[in-house]
Amino acid sequence: MNPAEALSELVKEVKRCSTNFINEQKWLRGKFSWQKGYGAFSYSRSQLDKVIKYIVNQEKHHRKKTFREEYVEMLNKFEVVYNEKFIFDDVE
Repeated sequence: MNPAEALSELVKEVKRCSTNFINEQKWLRGKFSWQKGYGAFSYSRSQLDKVIKYIVNQEKHHRKKTFREEYVEMLNKFEVVYNEKFIFDDVE
């Protein structure tokens, strides 16, 4: 990501484009839309293989731990101050 770009603008564009694509493909019976908000964590280039491995195995991984559980764990690991009421709704 270009350091001159705002992360919020990148996320906004990814959500907009992916929403349009999913709805145009009619992959769902109803309309797809993203939840409000997002979370982002950065990792060094040296961690790239670990990040890719995590993404590839994410479905299997989330059979043992929900996304929400893992997300809160990451917030705590990175010492991010957060308000529980802003953590994802109904995400498994």
